[in-house]
Amino acid sequence: MLSPLEVYAGSRRLPIGGPRQRAILSILLINRNQISSVEEIIDKVWHGAPPSTGRTQVAICVAALRKTFRTAGCDEDVIVTVAPGYMLSTRGHRVDAEDFLERVAEAESLDREGQPERAAQIFEGALQLWRGTPLGGINVRMVEDAAVRLIEMQMSAVEKYMALRLQLGDYQALIGDLTALVQAHPLRDRLRSLLMMAQYRAGRRADALGTYHDGRRHSIEELGLDMVAPLQSLHEAILREDEIALNDAGWSPRRAAAVVPAQLPSNVFAFSGRLDELRTLNRVLDQPPRGNHPVRVSFITGSPGIGKTSLAIHWAHQRAEEFPDGHLFADLGAYGYARAPESPESVLRRFLTALGHRPEQIPTGLAEATALYRTTLEGRRALIVLDDVHSFGQIRPLLPGNGQCHVLVTSRNQLEGLLDNYDALRLQLGILPVSASTAILRDVVGRERITSNPQAARRLSELCGNLPIAVRVAAARLLGKPHWRVSDLVARLEDRDRRLDELSHGEYDIRLRFETSWRQLDPPVATAYSRLALLDEPHFDAWCAAKATELRVVEAQDLLERLVDLQLLDVVGRGEAGRFAYGFQDLLLLYARERVNRGTTVATSCA
Repeated sequence: MLSPLEVYAGSRRLPIGGPRQRAILSILLINRNQISSVEEIIDKVWHGAPPSTGRTQVAICVAALRKTFRTAGCDEDVIVTVAPGYMLSTRGHRVDAEDFLERVAEAESLDREGQPERAAQIFEGALQLWRGTPLGGINVRMVEDAAVRLIEMQMSAVEKYMALRLQLGDYQALIGDLTALVQAHPLRDRLRSLLMMAQYRAGRRADALGTYHDGRRHSIEELGLDMVAPLQSLHEAILREDEIALNDAGWSPRRAAAVVPAQLPSNVFAFSGRLDELRTLNRVLDQPPRGNHPVRVSFITGSPGIGKTSLAIHWAHQRAEEFPDGHLFADLGAYGYARAPESPESVLRRFLTALGHRPEQIPTGLAEATALYRTTLEGRRALIVLDDVHSFGQIRPLLPGNGQCHVLVTSRNQLEGLLDNYDALRLQLGILPVSASTAILRDVVGRERITSNPQAARRLSELCGNLPIAVRVAAARLLGKPHWRVSDLVARLEDRDRRLDELSHGEYDIRLRFETSWRQLDPPVATAYSRLALLDEPHFDAWCAAKATELRVVEAQDLLERLVDLQLLDVVGRGEAGRFAYGFQDLLLLYARERVNRGTTVATSCA
């Protein structure tokens, strides 16, 4: 019935006679499993003006149809004589229109039960049953009316199927399908609204607005009417990019199937120290969010190699079980010397894929992808770790919209936008105490080698500046040189001109870590930084820095604070005159002096 009338026995198509046989079989099919009186059949076939032989001609047609069915192997009569006429029995047979309606009902039920992807599959199968105009070519009013009803059912199913695909995020593929449908049915408002949303979610806002205006022109020219209110409201929401209005109108993307990502890197081996910092991070998580800041954010900052990532990963593993909806992790590569920083668009795509969205469902526009990301996380309790961040703008689209999630950020930069816009904890890391540094050495190298000469182990930690990454490099070198004593490595590191060489091996290349921060300095700032490194004072204030750099005191103060922001200097207290005192970490001082051209003399004392 969902095409010009066809009858099959298995895969073999049966020949049905001329127009009159086809008309009578169509009437019986429309009234299947119900009695169609002979008078009704005569009236429909001959449009109310039957010949005197009408009853006989109907009987001849029915007999011919029965013969066709019996020849095809039907043991029981398909058309049964029941006073006052005939009945077509579908027992043991299939009618595609019934299959279609059953599948549509199943798809609708699955959608109500929260199984949108399975519902979409069933809708697709139902629509594949259509192969042309239903009961086409039969000039009987009753049959034509039935065809109109079937076509309306088809279009209703098409709209529900397209709406499901839209909610599931299949934007790009939908645009082509919906464009063809809207061109064929320009006055179907539901199809036009679906096309507008598919275009908008795919980042084609101008096309969505154009689709609205094209529909308005059709409506005015053909009906003399303006667009219906829902389409006008949709147009206004798209024009304003008003996600709240779109969500309220039922246009929010359907949440992906529950997928629990587990993206945390392995926990840090031989983690030591940072007990106060861990307690601080725990207090933030244990407290409910305050005020109007729904997302809880912890921000770890510090100089290169200070252990920001190690602390973040270690704490995340400690509290991982409290986030049943998963853990997302991204290294945004702000200071990656081998690659450019990650864009928020690329991280969003990875996160949305990890949360259960197929790649083709993810919008290309940043605003649309962000909306889908926040919708997916709505009501879910997930941990998001954003490591090595360059700027607040890089992570703003990655911050969820609800307080059930927790975000942990690491960066060398200050990220003022994060602190200004969110109720964020700022945790500044300093160097490790000697006890924590020697504990890392002991755990990596082995207790016996470290405890056999505790003085050498302490001196090794000091020569590493108690910088976690440098301590790990030293431990890795000892592990790779089992014939070395700790004192052998200490002797090598005592040579200040070779120390950075000794601590720059493999992935823990200290010099390259410092290099990435140096590259951020403008040439005048880099020159001034080198001059500060040549001071023979361990600590200095703005007055001393002004003398060394030949700047005014206020300019020197700004320079020092800029270097503090870049984690290249530390504030170590206040001097006798009340001015801030600044100083280098040991290894950064060695690196800065390396950058000075040969032949430069050390500055005199500022005393």
